Amino acid sequence: MAHAVAHRLARVLCVFRIQRDQTSSPVAHPAHPALFAAGNLASRNYLGTVARFIVLEGGEAAGKSTQAALLAEHLGALLTREPGGTAIGEALRRLLLEQSLVAPVPRAEALLMLAARAQHVAEVIEPALARGDDVVCDRYSGSTLAYQGYGRGLDVDELRGLDSWANGHRVPDVVVLLDLPLEIARERLGRSHRDRIESGGDDFLARVHAGFRLLAAQDPRRWRVVDASGTVNEVAALVRKAVD
Repeated sequence: MAHAVAHRLARVLCVFRIQRDQTSSPVAHPAHPALFAAGNLASRNYLGTVARFIVLEGGEAAGKSTQAALLAEHLGALLTREPGGTAIGEALRRLLLEQSLVAPVPRAEALLMLAARAQHVAEVIEPALARGDDVVCDRYSGSTLAYQGYGRGLDVDELRGLDSWANGHRVPDVVVLLDLPLEIARERLGRSHRDRIESGGDDFLARVHAGFRLLAAQDPRRWRVVDASGTVNEVAALVRKAVD
């Protein structure tokens, strides 16, 4: 009997805490996605710890993976990537990028990207932010809009709506666009092995490049453009300055 009473009391206290948090401040909690308001500058866990979600975007050969790793180390943040970051996401990454497999049509490609993102946000990003951990992600929603929208020619507004639904309205606090001129990108790629998207052709990559710049111009409060043509250390310093 005493055990049952204690269990009921614990449940009442839990409900009271949730109701208190919902009526006082937008506290981040993985079980209550409605508490994550789109456009929040940062997320707070129950201890009040502020965590930031930082994304690095850009075209091919811009150095995103290298710079994301350096920034995560500098901040002591969780490092992750898209598509990927989870077992499901990594399996979808192979379907999307491996040239030996049948290429998905643009709509299927977009939906696979969004499926990977939905899993990634729920399994990795939201729990980390709720713990108070900063997250640095190599690609996110901007890549979907730039590649599948501007690059593949899908409706950008439709993609934006689908992406918002898939990611649970989780938007980055800061997006750093590593802007690299196309001619330098071609030199860096050279004759190396390219995945399916890297092999999209100059016209496709030019549309993607222009799309990224347009996205940054449309949201200057969130997006910061960094010249990615310098050395690794030079670009890293610019990235750190952009997120400070």
